[in-house]
Amino acid sequence: MKTSVEISYYPLHDEFIPPIKDFIERLNAHPEIKTKTNGMSTQVFGDYFEVMNILTKEIHKSFELPHSVFILKVINADLNVYEGGL
Repeated sequence: MKTSVEISYYPLHDEFIPPIKDFIERLNAHPEIKTKTNGMSTQVFGDYFEVMNILTKEIHKSFELPHSVFILKVINADLNVYEGGL
């Protein structure tokens, strides 16, 4: 099953940009998923179990920095095929 996940990450620190960039770079290091980033969120596309395993690992690593908030939207379809959006 294909999935699409929209992720918003909010490190609750004065220096919030470096942890966000680090999280995105770590996601981009996984060739088995597709990522797209804009000014408001990052979208991840791929096989459900691969995406969720990668997100579990990378979110857990980000939680090493105390007081980090993640908001996820998950859909059971690959919305990456809709380049122009829905």
